[in-house]
Amino acid sequence: MCKKCIGVDVGGTSVKLGLFETTGKLLFKWEIPTRKEDGGKYILEDVAVSIREVLRERLIHLEDVVGIGLGVPGPVMPDGSVEMCVNLGWKNVNPQQQLSSLLDGAFVKSGNDANVAALGEMWQGGGMGFSDIVMVTLGTGVGGGVIMDEKIISGKHGLAGEIGHIHIRDEETEPCNCGGVGCVEQVASATGIAREARRKMAASAEPSAMRQFGDDITAKDVLDAAKAGDKLALEVMDTVGHYLGLMMAQVAMTVDPQMFVIGGGVSKAGQFLVDVVKKHYDAFTPISTRKAVIGLAKLGNDAGIYGAARLVLG
Repeated sequence: MCKKCIGVDVGGTSVKLGLFETTGKLLFKWEIPTRKEDGGKYILEDVAVSIREVLRERLIHLEDVVGIGLGVPGPVMPDGSVEMCVNLGWKNVNPQQQLSSLLDGAFVKSGNDANVAALGEMWQGGGMGFSDIVMVTLGTGVGGGVIMDEKIISGKHGLAGEIGHIHIRDEETEPCNCGGVGCVEQVASATGIAREARRKMAASAEPSAMRQFGDDITAKDVLDAAKAGDKLALEVMDTVGHYLGLMMAQVAMTVDPQMFVIGGGVSKAGQFLVDVVKKHYDAFTPISTRKAVIGLAKLGNDAGIYGAARLVLG
């Protein structure tokens, strides 16, 4: 029988789980609610119970599972412990050890959810075929993950891959959620793109399809207008592309990956977004034509379970 592995992606609303063959084939995926009451103490218990139920239903013994990977929303130390996961209520816990003890000592390995998603995209997604990638996740915020030689680079303090909080804009005056000012997240996230559009509309009398949305404009509205050729929307996206390209150029000159994989909700804009970013990325990296290519993520919301499963395969 082909050995199995399990990927667990712990989110603030639900926990996604996937049963895989060690080849990367997804056999079954499911979700359970995230019970955050009492400091999130029930989350891992629920995960363990759910894993046992699914294995029993599918006539798979726990001994036939080489390991369970765990993606969690917070910095993860080398021993698998987390100082804090705000979205879960966890403080100073080691989910890796706890889940292992709940599953009869099974091998469990944990990692930061963004890093784990990057690993998943390298394994079976947009970065498949590459061993060195940097994932850029453009959602409500901007996250990232660095994979070198097929392994997550998390750094000594769990901060590696926090590319959303690289400072790239000196003239910014509003604070970022992290407490800094001028972060990538403030201009390239879905909320950042919408804010950039509001600023652009306020500073110009230029007619634009974006104006019909007023202050309720979303990143999707901006991207749809830009794709349709709207001048003001194109200016917004050129600004976004400028700062994303600047950040990616800095990362490329630091770790020199083979590929940047762009994911998250904003990446649904597809090749249009890639082209906008690539123009500026290329301008900021004239030093060489041999550098990371830019592509799109392919696993969507399943990247976390794929990456978590891959964690336990070394």
